[in-house]
Amino acid sequence: MTGNTHVVVIGGGYAGVMAANRLTQRDDVTVTLINPRPELVHRVRLHQLVGGSDDAVVAYQDVLAGRVRLVVDTVTRIDAAARSVTPAAGAPLDYDYLIYAVGSGSAEPSVPGAAESAHPIATLEEAQRLRAVLDATPATAPVTVVGAGPTGIETAAELAEQGRRVTLVCGGVLGPYLHTRGRRSVAKRLAELGVTVIDGSDAKVTEVTRDAVRLADGRELLSEVTVWTVGFGVPDLAARSGLSVDAVGRLLTDETLTSVDDARILAAGDSAAPSGLPLRMSCLNATPLGARAADTVLSRLAGEQPKSLHQSMYAQCVSLGRNAGIYQFANRSDVAVWLHIDDGLAARIKEMVCKGIPKHLAGEARKPGSFSLHRMPGGVAKRRQPPRAHRAEAPAAADRAA
Repeated sequence: MTGNTHVVVIGGGYAGVMAANRLTQRDDVTVTLINPRPELVHRVRLHQLVGGSDDAVVAYQDVLAGRVRLVVDTVTRIDAAARSVTPAAGAPLDYDYLIYAVGSGSAEPSVPGAAESAHPIATLEEAQRLRAVLDATPATAPVTVVGAGPTGIETAAELAEQGRRVTLVCGGVLGPYLHTRGRRSVAKRLAELGVTVIDGSDAKVTEVTRDAVRLADGRELLSEVTVWTVGFGVPDLAARSGLSVDAVGRLLTDETLTSVDDARILAAGDSAAPSGLPLRMSCLNATPLGARAADTVLSRLAGEQPKSLHQSMYAQCVSLGRNAGIYQFANRSDVAVWLHIDDGLAARIKEMVCKGIPKHLAGEARKPGSFSLHRMPGGVAKRRQPPRAHRAEAPAAADRAA
């Protein structure tokens, strides 16, 4: 390898690939991307993998710059003092800068029986296992989806559109992020698909068994397949490596995405907590965060002051089967407002967003530095809220969507 600055990127999701590609702007920078899989997981299509309409992967050769070295492995430790990372199957790799983009996965369920009898779908392998279970299950068998965030809603709609008997257990309200008007639109579409929605304060799961889901009010729902979409957690690599993390485990950074512990370590995507105020877990945050982390490294190499994070979102899009969806607008603080787009137009917008993510990554691979932090669909650049005087306790990991 050539170059006098070596940057290691841990995690080959949306944030990691964007960061790795963007770093190739400089000829004197060598980039190594370490990821446990040989393909990019197109995570916003995992519910389609479960439903059988997409495989939810993209070949790295289509989205990763040719100058980026891909190492298919899992990092087991970061040694900040030695500036090295230890892969599970290889020799330690030294770095000059490290970008921590390990993403997120399923949160450990606390409900009795959920870990043993329910199927999470936050990762490619989880979704593939659920797909195999569904293929072996009669179409008439009852399916229960637990969790009514974007992933739960999308999965319930996808399976119901196939003619499956689906019950969606909300654990509270349907689509907590949605405005009341948007929630009514989603409820109407789910009813059209035949989904039974159980919401309200008593719609909390207290136990999962092999063939049933028990609720707080004593009801027992027959369920041959139970899908668990309740929240996300992050890998504990940063914490195990002695780096400062928030209550969920995200790496604590300043507003340039630099670790509060080490100026040579940065974070991007779902595993980053800038100023203890992490952005909502989503692809539309992950991609520009990856670009911003790379820009911080490039600024330091150029002897310039890195820019602070200026980012927010003003929408969330959720598919409701292949022919409908909702595009919920929000204000610049990411709080839903009355305005939304639904039905077929929303489905087309969601599909445009899903197709746009690999295109943005591929575009950055071909022409590093071309991705605009101000032009992501569904997002808008703005000045973030000033960091609080004290580090805030991180909120519980939220369900994600595009």
